[in-house]
Amino acid sequence: MRMRPTLSWTPTEELPAGTTDPGPVADLLSSGGVLVLSGAGISTESGIPDYRGEGGSLSRHTPMTYQDFTGGDPARRRYWARSHLGWRTFGRARPNAGHRAVAAFGRHGLLSGVITQNVDGLHQSAGSEDVVELHGSLDRVRCLSCGLLSPRGALALRLEAANPGFAPVAAGINPDGDADLTDDQVGGFRVLPCVSCGGILKPDVVFFGENVPPRRVEHCRALVRDAAALLVLGSSLTVMSGLRFVRQAAEAGTPVVIVNRDATRGDKHALTRVALPLGAALTTVADRLGIAVDGQAAA
Repeated sequence: MRMRPTLSWTPTEELPAGTTDPGPVADLLSSGGVLVLSGAGISTESGIPDYRGEGGSLSRHTPMTYQDFTGGDPARRRYWARSHLGWRTFGRARPNAGHRAVAAFGRHGLLSGVITQNVDGLHQSAGSEDVVELHGSLDRVRCLSCGLLSPRGALALRLEAANPGFAPVAAGINPDGDADLTDDQVGGFRVLPCVSCGGILKPDVVFFGENVPPRRVEHCRALVRDAAALLVLGSSLTVMSGLRFVRQAAEAGTPVVIVNRDATRGDKHALTRVALPLGAALTTVADRLGIAVDGQAAA
């Protein structure tokens, strides 16, 4: 059974107030064994907007669902036209201070792992290792018929050749790499099939309304079980795919700290929420721990 997409969340109870002191994050990390769970908020400083924060893309954009994508050619044409244009910008994004700080924490042996809800690959670009991509990655494409995995760059070249001159001006870029285009701008964009079997191609990401592969979920659950603490970075935890790990940690008595400027669906399970921008907060934490970020000596 596919889960129904959850695009918004409104608190039904009073939540604990957040703090602007990054000290709880430093305290958590200083003992080591911390599992990081990151969301779209950690990538906003790289130019990729989040879904639900201030200026979030859900205010103007409804993400493609699995049901729509598999439901017919028009939806797939709309998705691939918008995604092809978005990939040109999305693929140029670079890690920011938040990603680099997480990588530095890992190099210093303070982390037990990183689970990211993001599909942008920026944690790996910053140097983090063994990152679990909960929702997949936009740099891969999968055939829904034969299962063939192929590089997104190869498909991009094929789409360029099949759609010469396709260069509409988008209203914005979204966390899923989807550009905001009108139906008129999508026009007669040509969608290409799998080179192996002619089947339908889909980015190797989990769409809204689609389940995360069970083996991946179980791997993440094992990481949560083994972690000394869980640090959530830049996620509203609106969707169950991330929230379930926070609930699992809290039920096991594992400390949870959240860094997110806005209230989250997991706040009641956390020791505290640090309401600060990710880059500034994590850089400050690195300084307090005497950890160099980007090869510079810590203050």
